[in-house]
Amino acid sequence: MWPFTKKEKIEQRACSLETDGIRLNDVLLSAWLKGGYISAEKAMAIPTFAGCVNRICDTVSIIPMRLYRRKGESVETLDRDPRVRLLNDDTKDTMTGSDFKRAMVYDYLTDKGGYAYINKAGGHWVSLHYVEASKVSFEESIDPIFKDYKIMVDGKLYEGYRFLKLLRRSKNGYKGTSAVDEYQDALRVGYNTLIFENGMLKRGGNKKGFLQSDHKLTQDAVNTLKTAFDKLYSDDKENCIVLNDGVKFQEASNTAVESQLAENKKQNALDICKLFAIPPAILTGGASERDWLSFIQYCILPIMGAFADALNRDLLLEREKADYYFAPDVTELTKGDIRTRFEAWGVAIKNGFMQVDEVRKRENLESLEMPFLKLGLQDVLYDPETGNIYTPNTGLWGSIRNPDGTDPKDASAPTTPAPAQDPGSARGRKGGATK
Repeated sequence: MWPFTKKEKIEQRACSLETDGIRLNDVLLSAWLKGGYISAEKAMAIPTFAGCVNRICDTVSIIPMRLYRRKGESVETLDRDPRVRLLNDDTKDTMTGSDFKRAMVYDYLTDKGGYAYINKAGGHWVSLHYVEASKVSFEESIDPIFKDYKIMVDGKLYEGYRFLKLLRRSKNGYKGTSAVDEYQDALRVGYNTLIFENGMLKRGGNKKGFLQSDHKLTQDAVNTLKTAFDKLYSDDKENCIVLNDGVKFQEASNTAVESQLAENKKQNALDICKLFAIPPAILTGGASERDWLSFIQYCILPIMGAFADALNRDLLLEREKADYYFAPDVTELTKGDIRTRFEAWGVAIKNGFMQVDEVRKRENLESLEMPFLKLGLQDVLYDPETGNIYTPNTGLWGSIRNPDGTDPKDASAPTTPAPAQDPGSARGRKGGATK
């Protein structure tokens, strides 16, 4: 049995938490003491908040995740790895790759995090199963240093490494802080403004108020006035009220104009956009190139970075983490701007860090079987390891080092110029142009 005295003390303690200066860690208790808690469902009723969340989720859903492997000084793209297909194409669950990423980011923003069960059979990756964050709870240790936890789904315990976890501002590695919980005050203003506006529309724009009478009214007169005012505040048809002698109406609220509702709504919308680092023009239309660049750089890329870190932690084997890594392919975001996209490919080919077939592959075009990099004849190629110089336009080889391999800048080195080297004399080159 619960002692009533103990229960009473706990209730008194909860009511005095703020006056005692104790920090409130429980979000629900804090919201109860300060005002109504704005849940994710209420927050999504705010147009600007819903627009920001949906724009972020839709943008992230079209960005593919790539798996790379470092091989010495080069990097190899592993497009045939089953984990890449599970993330971008088919999760082998009921969701597509884009639906999976959208759901994970939605929970990342509005709940404690995005969670997905990693289904493996032996050493094979079988499927990814998204789990709603509301169905996830934790069994955690009390040690603040050596943290440990298990994930519970519908009463069944799982090891933490069996789940992919996309977390926002986490302090323990398995539970994050949602934007809904972090921005309660700003969302409460936006939600209350929405409720106020909705109430005004239901009342047909009429002000709230009370009646003041010079003399006492009978109960029948009171009931008649109540019925008349109910009809007045209904929005189905026009009504009017005739007040008897001695009865006056006293206003108790302001109109939308007096409350500057339109101006406040605009400011609230700007504040919510600032919380997500989204330029307002992205939602309202007319966004400039600078706005889109700011949206990608300050809003999307940090989320994609968190997504890639989660994949590197949970989808890579321990022996792979030294050489393998996931990274987003943000070039997909330029598909809507074909001019900018093709200009970027042109620069990549012209400067020699991409091949024509590499670009055609990104554009889903057939390969031309041209594994070549363009080199301008006007350039001089320098090998910093051997000191050799090659001029493609003349076919000549040379060196900036002395014959004995010393640096000409060294005062003690001989000043005799180095003779031209045959291209086969360095790094095992065979054949080549002559002087």
